[in-house]
Amino acid sequence: MDKLSKAQRRKNMQAVKSTGSAIEIMLAKELWKRGYRYRKNNTSVFGKPDLTFKKLKIAVFVDGEFWHGKNWEIRKQDHKSNKKFWYPKIVRII
Repeated sequence: MDKLSKAQRRKNMQAVKSTGSAIEIMLAKELWKRGYRYRKNNTSVFGKPDLTFKKLKIAVFVDGEFWHGKNWEIRKQDHKSNKKFWYPKIVRII
């Protein structure tokens, strides 16, 4: 059960950025500094990866670690809402 109305949930979800996260920017800057040239959010590649290296045929996806279960046993209490939905979903991934 969601505590927010549909309009509030929609507004929250629209505010979630799909590109330009802090970790993505740090990785991109470091790779550029080391001489690796890439394209960001290349729509010509399936899945729209965060960084693509066409010559090397490499696609990089930068995902948040919480949603993929990193340190789940320690961090599972960090999630405060909709636990019945998120716990099984994250446990299924790890």
